[in-house]
Amino acid sequence: MNKTYIISGAGSGIGKAIVEQLAADGNTCILLGRDETKLKHVLSTLSGNHMVISADIRSIESLQQASAHLKNQKIDGIIANAGIGGENQWGEKDRWNDILSTNLTGTYKLVNSFLPQLKLSASSYKHILITSSVLARLGVANYSAYCASKAGLLGLMRSWAIQFAPDNILVNAICPGWVDTDMAQQGLQGIADDIGITKDEFYNVAMQSVPLRKMSQPQEIADLVSYLLKQQSITGQALDINGGAVMNS
Repeated sequence: MNKTYIISGAGSGIGKAIVEQLAADGNTCILLGRDETKLKHVLSTLSGNHMVISADIRSIESLQQASAHLKNQKIDGIIANAGIGGENQWGEKDRWNDILSTNLTGTYKLVNSFLPQLKLSASSYKHILITSSVLARLGVANYSAYCASKAGLLGLMRSWAIQFAPDNILVNAICPGWVDTDMAQQGLQGIADDIGITKDEFYNVAMQSVPLRKMSQPQEIADLVSYLLKQQSITGQALDINGGAVMNS
């Protein structure tokens, strides 16, 4: 049965892989993000009747316009995937507010903005799926904002799982570790630069904390998302997909 899903951060990385998998499963995808050029490029690779909506999840006004664009179109699931990474340091250029307002508050605004369309769905069960991170469970120096935002998403997810259960809305989160995306590669390079080694050298160091000694591929994350959107009993859960990294915590 064809279902309609809205996916934030759909222009690259994990979001792009999710869109491609859900479209391949025969669903209709609404691609949401800030970079319309990237979204349209992804759209051009898909078969089927899909849609691009340019919106900034940090802005209620932007999301309200996006929601109004859909009017009374029903959606069957919200995949809150958009987020930013990187370090933050206390001081004049601290990125704390930017990271929290995007990853945590932005997810809160996104889901609430499209909740009316989700509740219009005639599906027996609807879904909200949040991309958190292994760093919701682990600490990394100078990543206080990122770790806090991703941990906050798990609390948000659990609260929503209780709140929306009467509407048969299942709410879950996934916690990827290192995934081979542009954002991860930039993170590797940044940390490598900070400690004065090459990116390849730091990759080998980073993989020492991953039992499988490898990054995940975006398609692996998309496969898990595809599965979760088909089930009718899992809710309020954070599912780890990180090569076993949490076992070493």
